[in-house]
Amino acid sequence: MSEEILVTHCSPTLADMKTGNLFNCKCDSECEVKEQIEQWNKVLNPKGVSMTLLRTMRDRALVYVYRPKRLELDMKREEAQCFLRDQGYQNHCTDACIKHLATRLCSCEEFPHEIGLFLGYPIEDVKGFIENKGKNCKCVGYWKVYFDEQEAQRTFEKYRRCTKIYRRKLQEGRSVERLTVSA
Repeated sequence: MSEEILVTHCSPTLADMKTGNLFNCKCDSECEVKEQIEQWNKVLNPKGVSMTLLRTMRDRALVYVYRPKRLELDMKREEAQCFLRDQGYQNHCTDACIKHLATRLCSCEEFPHEIGLFLGYPIEDVKGFIENKGKNCKCVGYWKVYFDEQEAQRTFEKYRRCTKIYRRKLQEGRSVERLTVSA
């Protein structure tokens, strides 16, 4: 799991602009991925960032990189709690929610679209995606937008700029540890 993969897929989270990001990576074994995640957590945890394995399938791993404090704030919102309860989440502790999400990713026939909340997407857009079955959105960027298109476009541009800057800084020799904003 290279620094390049982290910067390419997780710059807005590393920059403390976003709750979380997901990425798929090649893995030879689940054990190897867990070891890599453990090493990355030694670097990222002191900066307020965590990494966890959500699932493995064949030779791929789905990894979640997130800001636990941001996620906790997102999950404490009344609307988010009601929504997650409707999706089968009993406990609103972030660790329990992540564990339940991982279980749903592995066991559900349908993709658990509530994952958008774990990534910091607006709840209106997460609900809109589910209600519209992914169709009829106003625009597409980092997610499909059903509510505030202008605000989403501004956010997408910030994320694009952040990723571009982080990729350039990485190429110039700056490490992920130095690029990660402490929170």
